Amino acid sequence: MSSARLFVISAPSGCGKGTLIAELNKDFSIYNSISCTTRKPRDGEIDGVHYHFVTRKRFEQLIESDGFLEYASFAGNYYGTPRSAVEESLSNGKDVILEIEPQGAFQVKKKCPDAVMLFILPTSVASLDRRLHRRAKDSGETEEMIQKRLATAKGDIKCAYKYDYVMINGELNAAVSDIKKIYKAAKEGGELSDFAAENMKDRIDEVLKNA
Repeated sequence: MSSARLFVISAPSGCGKGTLIAELNKDFSIYNSISCTTRKPRDGEIDGVHYHFVTRKRFEQLIESDGFLEYASFAGNYYGTPRSAVEESLSNGKDVILEIEPQGAFQVKKKCPDAVMLFILPTSVASLDRRLHRRAKDSGETEEMIQKRLATAKGDIKCAYKYDYVMINGELNAAVSDIKKIYKAAKEGGELSDFAAENMKDRIDEVLKNA
């Protein structure tokens, strides 16, 4: 029987989860799930690397055949996690990471109760605001778009209480150490009480209080 684990990782936009997941991939052999979407590729995006770009008809066929672990509609387009690649990787003994928002994460948990759910918090919403404004200098996002991301972030953070584990992404080296510790302990049955969501309620409360 495979000992591979499915890790579902969520965080507000701009919280740096991509950087932390990249650090995990440096040290461990992990399959990073690639989502399907019906939207058109943006400049520089490659099919099969950034997303699997499919037609609406094909996406709906996959919905009907239970081909997704989770899916959602956003701004007129579908987004979803293909079931087959995830299950194949797990059966071959390779851990899988899904980097998805809470709505999708809870869909996955219903279908895969053994999935490890990790939420990454910013130190504060103010720090997230600063990160999003810095990023906007390169991405060209407007102030209105930033404010929408912040509003979504506050809603996402409220979901952190329902995850298995919660960590803070403050100082980078410490956060990298924490996510590696969580990954290894979840694999090997190590001690993770410091990161258990029920023991992180005060930190979640603090981030929301300062929102």
